[in-house]
Amino acid sequence: MRNLSLYIRVVSDKIGFVEILVIIKQSLSALYRKLRILLAGCDLVDVKTIIKLFSVFFKIGAFTFGGGYAILPVIQKEVVDKNKWLTEEEVLDVFAVSQSIPGVISINSAIYIGRKVAGIPGAVSSGLGMILPSFIVILAIAPLIINLRDNEIVGSFFNGIRASASALILLAAIKMSKSAIREKWGIAVAAASFVLVVFFDVHAVWVIIGGAAAGIAYGLFDKRKRSCK
Repeated sequence: MRNLSLYIRVVSDKIGFVEILVIIKQSLSALYRKLRILLAGCDLVDVKTIIKLFSVFFKIGAFTFGGGYAILPVIQKEVVDKNKWLTEEEVLDVFAVSQSIPGVISINSAIYIGRKVAGIPGAVSSGLGMILPSFIVILAIAPLIINLRDNEIVGSFFNGIRASASALILLAAIKMSKSAIREKWGIAVAAASFVLVVFFDVHAVWVIIGGAAAGIAYGLFDKRKRSCK
């Protein structure tokens, strides 16, 4: 954190607000040129889907605070409820995979969903849409962030956001668990995962791998049981 603060202070001293606006304009122009090249080989339907993916994930990136699983309820609403791109079960798979691989879970999830919906162009479009809002905001507030860091009003603002985001995450988790946990063995795996994470501080990656192994073992056992009848 100290190194980040030092970096931001150096950036703030060297470039002013006008220079930041120029950087943002140049970045958006470069992004537009790249997107034109990317979309050149796509048909009209694909282009509409790719643009829609970009706009959806740009909105998610712009209005989701807290990072990580804070995007879960927003993705559920936009991807499952509104656009019908994925089912609730598929979104759970997205988060499981995104959590298990290197990188930021929100960006991983955006790229995964974009790839599933519209191939490589969709992955690029979704990833850029998720990244761009944070990129613009950080550049814009870099000259001010040092002074605002210890401001009580700003601190209270983010505390309120974190509290409301926690409630939304809990609601989304409860709703998705109804479709993901349908059998007794699933309840057992969910309960064991909860105990491992909360009481033994086991990393989420190992919990996911353990859950996958339990699922494979149960599937093989169930298949063998049915074949013996």
